[in-house]
Amino acid sequence: MTTGMSLEWRDQIAILRMDDPSTLNAVTLTSVEAFDSLLDEVVARGRAMILTGAGRAFCSGANIGMGMEGRMEGAGYDAGETLESHVNPLMTRLRDLPLPWISAVNGAAAGVGASLALAGDMIIAGESAFFLQAFAHIGLAPDGGSSHLLVRAIGRARASELMLLGERLSAARALEWGLVNRVVPDADLAETALALAQRLANGPYSQRLIRRLAWSAVDADWETSLADERAAQRIAGRSADHREGVRAFMEKRTPGFTGA
Repeated sequence: MTTGMSLEWRDQIAILRMDDPSTLNAVTLTSVEAFDSLLDEVVARGRAMILTGAGRAFCSGANIGMGMEGRMEGAGYDAGETLESHVNPLMTRLRDLPLPWISAVNGAAAGVGASLALAGDMIIAGESAFFLQAFAHIGLAPDGGSSHLLVRAIGRARASELMLLGERLSAARALEWGLVNRVVPDADLAETALALAQRLANGPYSQRLIRRLAWSAVDADWETSLADERAAQRIAGRSADHREGVRAFMEKRTPGFTGA
């Protein structure tokens, strides 16, 4: 039985794939558990991560063909139960990873698959990629943090349009709206993501602090952001990479960061 996930290494770059092409990499309880387990290895060994999908899609969303029809008739049916037990802890862990990571979006990123894609520090999409808030089509509400991510990235009006109408958002329009960082030819997606991940993997310890500041600033007021920056600077200044960066600058050479 497939876990729906796989992990490949390129030196210190983890390439984590949602890996069940027959379902367009639909999310299941098993795949979420496997995802979380593989993150243990990523955190222990990696300096950067790429999240992508196997085959012709990034992720088609939650697998709703796992007995939902029968369960819906029960008095205790709770469509949000698995969010609390599985999905939300995974999304929070991805937000809090101590290393930068890239979403490499190939094909469909639908439902919770869109949430996974949009949680990346950088989001690279192939030209044929699209994002879909499919929840309204089956009478459900957005999940996986998509309401939070969308409203803050593109504003309430555009986010509401996507969530209420459930229409596809093309990669080109997503770039225009500022939802993704880059759009590249499909054939160049893996290479582009790997090149960017290599730059991140070669970066300093402070990258983990930078990504934490970006997440906290989403909801923080001005004073809190200043305080967070001050605290991060104290930690960064004590790192070996800071000392190496200053030495390299003075010696007019490329720094050799170790991530420490």
